[in-house]
Amino acid sequence: MKRHIQFLLIFSFLLLLAGACRKAPSAREVIHIESPGKELKLDFFTDNSARPVYLVRFGGDTVIRPSRLGFLFRDQPPLSASFVVESSEQNEVDEYWEMPWGEQRVVRNHYRELAVKLREAGGEKRHFTLRFRLYDDGLGFRYEFPQWPGIDSLVIMDENTEFRLAGNYRCWWQPGDWDIYEHLYHDTPFREIDALKYRHHPNLAQTYIPFNAVNTPVTMKTESGIYLSFHEAALSDYPGMTLRVYPDDLRMKSELVGSERYGWKASRKLPFHTPWRTLQLARRPGALIESKLILNLNEPAKYEVPWFKPMKYVGIWWEMHLGKSSWDLASGRHGATTRNAMRHIDFAAAHHIGGVLIEGWNTGWEHWIGFDDREGVFDFVTPYPDYDLKKVAAYAHRKGVQLIMHHETSSAPRTYEAQMDTAYALMRELGIHVVKTGYVGKIIPRGEYHHGQWMVRHYRKALLKAAGYEVAIDAHEPIKATGIRRSYPNFVSREGLRGQEFNAWAGDGGNPPEHLTIIPFTRMLAGPVDFTPGIFNLKLTPWKKENRVNTTLAHQLALYVIIYSPVQMAADLIENYEGHPAFRFIEDVATDWEESRVLQAEIGDYICMARRERNSENWFLGAITDENQRTLKIPLSFLAPGVKYEARVYRDGPGAHWDRKPGSYRIEELVLSAKDTLEAALAAGGGVAVSFFPQDQ
Repeated sequence: MKRHIQFLLIFSFLLLLAGACRKAPSAREVIHIESPGKELKLDFFTDNSARPVYLVRFGGDTVIRPSRLGFLFRDQPPLSASFVVESSEQNEVDEYWEMPWGEQRVVRNHYRELAVKLREAGGEKRHFTLRFRLYDDGLGFRYEFPQWPGIDSLVIMDENTEFRLAGNYRCWWQPGDWDIYEHLYHDTPFREIDALKYRHHPNLAQTYIPFNAVNTPVTMKTESGIYLSFHEAALSDYPGMTLRVYPDDLRMKSELVGSERYGWKASRKLPFHTPWRTLQLARRPGALIESKLILNLNEPAKYEVPWFKPMKYVGIWWEMHLGKSSWDLASGRHGATTRNAMRHIDFAAAHHIGGVLIEGWNTGWEHWIGFDDREGVFDFVTPYPDYDLKKVAAYAHRKGVQLIMHHETSSAPRTYEAQMDTAYALMRELGIHVVKTGYVGKIIPRGEYHHGQWMVRHYRKALLKAAGYEVAIDAHEPIKATGIRRSYPNFVSREGLRGQEFNAWAGDGGNPPEHLTIIPFTRMLAGPVDFTPGIFNLKLTPWKKENRVNTTLAHQLALYVIIYSPVQMAADLIENYEGHPAFRFIEDVATDWEESRVLQAEIGDYICMARRERNSENWFLGAITDENQRTLKIPLSFLAPGVKYEARVYRDGPGAHWDRKPGSYRIEELVLSAKDTLEAALAAGGGVAVSFFPQDQ
């Protein structure tokens, strides 16, 4: 089995079901489809106004009540009612494909599909297709618009896709911000969602919340214990979707991120199709994480990336957030110096860390934020005089360490687009294959938002341009992940959450201990997360005495297993790692996985995961808890049967507590097997991290 892009088609067949290819049904006739395992069921029909409607059942429960579909266009009648079903067709596909890097190697793509062709009964007689794909762990559906006579394009004012809930579900949500995903998640019943109260956040460089809406993924739990997560897949040349909340009738409706510059949500030439609107379903929360629904709804890879290798990295970054140094030269505390860069390269080489990120290396940081006119501030090729880029790159190459480039655009995308070729060509010349991009601040031009169609096009342009120069992108302040890493495998990671830096400079106490027990079931369902774990100096002394990281040290170690990214930072100052016994886990832990399993979890309370290193029999386990201490009994049945493992266990130590004693830890060395159960006492805000190496290695 090849390591890189190779689609392993075991069998892919079209199964013509009884009555699957059919003429229009009679009025109110229901078209029914089930997932391959018959756990998930969907009914499609038209209501009394001949509007398209769908309903979803999971097991014996109705989870989505009859919900309407439609569009509002400019200069055209609404596309919402008076439809007849011209035909419907069902088929089944079952195939396997291999991830070039990721949470597991082989993915099964098994679904049943329903394509319903609809036509207006009168008027323009416009027509389109609704395509549904049902998996045992969820579904996706999209609108497909063909060429219409005399019309070459559509201006979309609103997409009216409904999700009518069957109960007042418990929700883990964040506001539907058009500009940023860096809000905390809230845990409330659906009827208590109030996004508008978070409109003004003092710690966000950009934010815009025009409606009582939520960002996706938004995750819910029914009274009967079914878990749901609403999101979208394969977002291309279209605005991101928030979900507007109507509490009284338990309804959500798609609210696309708009362009105030043009006064519309999207403009598309015909023919086109929308992104998939997705719903994951599971009977245990961990199954949401294990699902590959979002990836499967994306197209196969369009190119290979043999030049990208998953890795851990250190860097000149955390010291700026602590105030030890600065991004700009004028401050007199410039961090990105040749000497400091080489110090980090030496550390990485000595500790088997693959990369070094260097922020603040290029000129322009004196004027990058807080200015209305940020066009032309950065040129992405000119270093400050105290940073010899070519010398540093050559030194890293000799040491066997990858430099990670940094491009902060200051949300002036047109400046970045004009210089992409020059910037990426320099990276290729220096043998640099990964860039961390940033988009802090309000988008220029005014009236565009980070998550609108105009910026979706920009992020894609950067991705494709970078691929041509053998460059992978880790985007900060990004558009949401929607599984396009399958199609474009150089989009390796993103921020898109309230990250570690909030602990260093937020005035609201930083991220609470429960934060990272929610992220795996919300933001991480979208794709890899560049969270930057691994802080050992949790009280941030002497730099930020008023701030702190609200976890224990063992919790920080466990994040290397819990939070997935193929580029995973050891974020603390490297002097805090020197000689520290717990740093051994960061050295050992993998970044590319053969398989991943959620062993135990409850959203917002705790999570325990195990992952097996790719091309290896080494396993790594991580478990974290919220502000409550708890003891987990973890069966080790995921280990290979009949094999003894050398287990190194990094536990919370005596008196460990996220606030009172966060640095207390202890290390145990045990011999364990698949027949054993590991008892893990997690302190408040604590965790446990374990490495398992077969004894015969």
